[in-house]
Amino acid sequence: MIRISCVIAAYNEASRIGGVLSAIHDHPELDEVIVVDDGSTDGTAEVVRKYPDVTLIVQGTNLGKSRAIARGVEAATGSILTLDADLQNLTPEHISSLTVPVKSGIVDITISMRSNSLAIYRAIGLDFCSGERVFPRRFIMDHTEEIYALSRFGIESFLNELIIKERLRIAIVPLKGLINTLKMRKIGFLRGLVAETKMLRDVLRVLSPLGVLRQNYWMLKLARRT
Repeated sequence: MIRISCVIAAYNEASRIGGVLSAIHDHPELDEVIVVDDGSTDGTAEVVRKYPDVTLIVQGTNLGKSRAIARGVEAATGSILTLDADLQNLTPEHISSLTVPVKSGIVDITISMRSNSLAIYRAIGLDFCSGERVFPRRFIMDHTEEIYALSRFGIESFLNELIIKERLRIAIVPLKGLINTLKMRKIGFLRGLVAETKMLRDVLRVLSPLGVLRQNYWMLKLARRT
């Protein structure tokens, strides 16, 4: 039986992460939950500590999502479910939709399609940057040094390259009602726009624009919708 370890990277999500943890609390498909507090200054760790069954790892410095996810995976014991810490409307059914296809052996990877994924992603049927996905733990354990050297938000693009290299079976899982909180809403329009631009720059440090097109092409060939 495949074990599932949920890994959540969180930075200044004190007002949002409680909703995520409440939604996954005691979920039968999850064997453990690990939160990596990536140098938060707003009390995120204090919120997480209210959930005694959650393993909390605190990083004193904000090192970025790539390193935080890698740190969580190193502490995990099963295949990995990653969730963003700023999700809204997450339900236990969403978790089952992501985990069951992998645990049953139907596919090797699941990747979410949120209700507020970009329109172009919804049009083509793939959100290649989605933070909600299930994948084998070995993906990171075999590439630890490379992942620690990634840009702050390059982890999903890096994982996609590994998926394509091994020609793994992907299920695209629409999660009705699930949305992530845009940075414009978190920190204001201008600061949020700058932050979103930096995230895009990080992706392009892993992939060129042509590489993005190539990656989407191959992942769509490997994908099926549940």
